[in-house]
Amino acid sequence: MPRIALAAAIEEVAARDRTFARLVATVGPIRFLPRTPDGPFGMLVRAICSQQISAASAQAIIGRLAAAMGGLFTPEALAEASDEVMREAGLSRNKMVSLRDLSAKVLDGTVDVSPSTRQTDEEIIERLTTVRGIGRWSAEMYLMHCLRRLDVWPAGDLDVREGYARTWQVDPRPTERELLPLGDPFRPYRSVVARYCQEAVFLDLRS
Repeated sequence: MPRIALAAAIEEVAARDRTFARLVATVGPIRFLPRTPDGPFGMLVRAICSQQISAASAQAIIGRLAAAMGGLFTPEALAEASDEVMREAGLSRNKMVSLRDLSAKVLDGTVDVSPSTRQTDEEIIERLTTVRGIGRWSAEMYLMHCLRRLDVWPAGDLDVREGYARTWQVDPRPTERELLPLGDPFRPYRSVVARYCQEAVFLDLRS
């Protein structure tokens, strides 16, 4: 199936479902995250660095680590970085191990971080989740925000579940298992619905 622009995908899904169309009208257009100079690999590095700490702390660590890497994250640079350099950047031991595991698996071909990879979404998830510190949710966010895949349905994401409940007035909020089939009517653009469900958490759609 040929790839289409995000705006066209939003228009297509809104045309199928009046409730979703109202959400789109309320939220307005959404956009992809800007691409970073170090590409998908850099996004994965930043995701690992940001786990379980505040945004401010994460940005400080990422800044120091990037400076030590010459400004860009590459698997070669991280593989060669000493433990001392990583500790001085503020990384915990667990995150150091995760970054080394990621670098090794990119370098040996286990994980393909090419933006033009032909691997399916599930193939990418399966390989990424072999990396220490990367679970299914992180892999799905990577697919949606970095590779810009349009048919990802992160049913385990609390904001997606809550946003779906608010938008379609489902009470109680669907579980991950219950939400999985609810995305089927929106194939092959489930990422669009997921993104808007996340936005819906910040809106009072019941008024």
